[in-house]
Amino acid sequence: MSVKAAKETLEFQTEARQILHLMTHSLYSNKEIFLRELISNASDACDKLRFEALANADLFAGDAELKIIVDFDKDAKTVTIRDNGIGMSRDEVIENIGTIASSGTRKFLEKLTGDQAKDSQMIGQFGVGFYASFIVADKVTLITRRAGTAADAAVRWESDGHGSFTLENTEKEQRGTEVIVHLKDDEIEFADNFRLRHIIKQYSDHISLPVMMLKSDFGSDDKDEDQEENKKEKAPEYERVNSASALWARDRKDIKDEEYKEFYKQISMDFEDPLSWVHNKVEGNQSYTSLLYIPKNPPFDLYERDHKRGIKLYVKRIFIMDDAEQLMPTYLRFIKGVVDSDDLPLNVSREILQKNKTIDRIRGASVKKILGLLESMAKDKPEDYAQFWKNFGQVMKEGPIEDHSNKERIAKLLRFSSTETGVADQTVSLGDYVTRMKEGQDKIYYVTADTFKAAKNSPHLEVFRKKGIEVLLLSDRVDEWLVSHLTEFDGKHLQSVARGDLDLGEVDDTEEKVAQEKADKEYGDVIERIKKALGETISDARVSQRLTDSPSCLVLGAHDMTPQMQQILQAAGQYAPKAQPVLELNPSHPLVQKLHDMKDDGQFEDWSHLLFEQAQLAAGEQLEDAAEFVKRVNRLLGA
Repeated sequence: MSVKAAKETLEFQTEARQILHLMTHSLYSNKEIFLRELISNASDACDKLRFEALANADLFAGDAELKIIVDFDKDAKTVTIRDNGIGMSRDEVIENIGTIASSGTRKFLEKLTGDQAKDSQMIGQFGVGFYASFIVADKVTLITRRAGTAADAAVRWESDGHGSFTLENTEKEQRGTEVIVHLKDDEIEFADNFRLRHIIKQYSDHISLPVMMLKSDFGSDDKDEDQEENKKEKAPEYERVNSASALWARDRKDIKDEEYKEFYKQISMDFEDPLSWVHNKVEGNQSYTSLLYIPKNPPFDLYERDHKRGIKLYVKRIFIMDDAEQLMPTYLRFIKGVVDSDDLPLNVSREILQKNKTIDRIRGASVKKILGLLESMAKDKPEDYAQFWKNFGQVMKEGPIEDHSNKERIAKLLRFSSTETGVADQTVSLGDYVTRMKEGQDKIYYVTADTFKAAKNSPHLEVFRKKGIEVLLLSDRVDEWLVSHLTEFDGKHLQSVARGDLDLGEVDDTEEKVAQEKADKEYGDVIERIKKALGETISDARVSQRLTDSPSCLVLGAHDMTPQMQQILQAAGQYAPKAQPVLELNPSHPLVQKLHDMKDDGQFEDWSHLLFEQAQLAAGEQLEDAAEFVKRVNRLLGA
């Protein structure tokens, strides 16, 4: 395309425009973060060039020394960040800067509260790094040329952040990208040698590439005549500002906690410190280093199918790929960090990773390190673990389903609500439950429901409360899948209180068994009439051992699908066969006793349906015919 191509003005995508508005008008508490974001982008661009050059060395074009340069001009009120990385084509500029393709950005916008001070704190968690420039800039200019293209294929992008940008072709002698931040009048503090160096040391010290600035005698703010004369006599000299060493390659004892925290922020684009981390170096038949972090807060897209993993893969300090999903299982997708292997080929691809035994071993060892870290946290820092579980517990519950080899370890880390605590906070471990089991109790009991309140108030719990038997209250959507895979813990079977015949084993006493047999005989005719009245709506009816207060409840067969699971499958567009439950009746309840002597068949049928529908509602099910239910209630109220 000709350099003389006409300049065109394009509109930002709607989401980008909203974010730019937020950037421009927010009082941002960490304004200097814009430099970290731009340096990180430059580092990524250099990493991408290095990777592409593995297959095409000509991309270096005689300039293989990758670096990032930061300049400033106080008079012009500019800060410039340059790299000699991969650069961008015209289409890539439009795609990467003119629009925001990530669906997560919409989630970000949905979370905005209208409080600018609060909203601005979320920016770094949503991958909108380039736009952070507009926190301090009233205009941003970007000049870029993709590696392997001619000098006249460069592109100049410019915007004041007010809804549109201009795009035109230009010339650029060197490949790579140059971002010129035109500072607002009240942000001139950033056009300062010491300020910029301090920011680079604080936020980007561990970038694996050198970040360069003019030597002090060139970058100083002093502009006396002698200095100006010296600049004319000799060419400017640049010096490295950051350490430019891979933090993970250093010895653990030489790394301070603050360095670990800053490195985490650099690779995760998170403003908060990590909750914990583990640094591991393996040497011998297989050599690799891993530095893995547990975040304090969940990423915005944690539950999205296309969620990006947080593991960066390096081979011998050379960046290979982001989002290396082969290095961490799905249930640990929130883990951030790096893995640097000495045993993989530099041209390794995602397809090769999927079939690579070295990767399998690294993945297995990394999972064990994370589980060990969580075990230590649960034991030694229970408050930290409680915070971890609040944010990542539902994801961890996918573990026993996905990772069979570590099922027992993961099971010990799980936390639940229970009737023992009676609160929604999930603090009860399966180990805690087992230590509190009643003498003679041989099962771990649980109940599932759509909400915590529905689980807590389930009629199926009545006999358990009477006998003081603890029941786990499961209301997370993943719980249905969890208990279908985690069927046993510490030799104890997990048993739903809403499935099958109730067998409390040795906890049942003789008097209760005798009373049950008596009720079965006394209400035998009532049960038969109810079966006839409800027909195929139920699979059976019987006198209940579970109920002490409620008149009725529904019980599923041992292998029937729960209403919650049916709803989940139906919402996903899958077929969900409807189970025919068993209707259980409480012979001590006045409504059931009323049926015993009821002669009117029509009224008996209404009461039978009403008891069934009440049980449906208590189980969290939707009524098939709500209007008929209302009519039935009205008839009975008027009787």
